[in-house]
Amino acid sequence: MPSIYQLKPAFQGVLRPLVAWLARAGVTANQVTLAAVALAAGVGAAVAACSDRRVLLLLPLALFLRMALNAIDGMLAREHAQMSKLGAILNELGDVIADAAMYLPLALRPEFTALPLVLLVVLGILVEMSGVIGVQIGASRRYDGPLGKSDRAFAFGAVGLLLGCDIAGAPWLDWLLWALVALSALTVVNRARMALRELRERGGGA
Repeated sequence: MPSIYQLKPAFQGVLRPLVAWLARAGVTANQVTLAAVALAAGVGAAVAACSDRRVLLLLPLALFLRMALNAIDGMLAREHAQMSKLGAILNELGDVIADAAMYLPLALRPEFTALPLVLLVVLGILVEMSGVIGVQIGASRRYDGPLGKSDRAFAFGAVGLLLGCDIAGAPWLDWLLWALVALSALTVVNRARMALRELRERGGGA
């Protein structure tokens, strides 16, 4: 299924000169990974503490920057000899921690209904786990859609932009959150299915 993740190669091409400069400056992939987590935690704290709707405009800005940081850390690791087991752990844990730190505080805001939002965050963790499980069973790390990390970020960024511009949230927001919950559940199933298909096609059994 299609996903915004498929745009990643073009995005990386734009960032490559910056990545080369950061490598020369001594910046490491792990430092960038931790910076992305810190950014997410800071924005989550801000949206929980500030009652003004305009604080939600931080979401699209921070999510775009976080997407860039996630691309940069991977490029530093792969293209500048910084790959490590610690980096792999930080990369996977950092994604789910950053998602939870940025999105869960939205449940404290009056614009959001807590139940679908919390379910969406939990299912987001399961989506990433289902991608990693592909490696555990001998397939590749799965990034199949329809609602991977980048797609979730796009959805939350769009919601933050609309609400921050004072466009009313109910009832369309509840419907959107439940739709994202359903798409996340489908993504878990799809990643597991595609990992098993990959093994069958390679003759590794399922």
